[in-house]
Amino acid sequence: MINYKKEILDKICYTELVYERINKKLDINLSKEKIETMIFEIIKETDQSKFQKTGKNIYITNNTKNIRLTINSNTKRIITVDKLHKKAQ
Repeated sequence: MINYKKEILDKICYTELVYERINKKLDINLSKEKIETMIFEIIKETDQSKFQKTGKNIYITNNTKNIRLTINSNTKRIITVDKLHKKAQ
């Protein structure tokens, strides 16, 4: 099994537009540095079993933070983040 977690943590990169997209989708207003730190920590604390490669993307689902990251599997570039909807119990 490929260790996507280590590979992504070593090579993750960002485009200028993705910072705006992350702030907008998460309804926050963080600096580039704070976004990078937040994303790194989310990836680091997410169990490897929550990394799923589908097509050209790797989806990282962190249920604790209610967030899913989408990363290009070739470039390791973050594409977007999505809030997860909490299931009613």
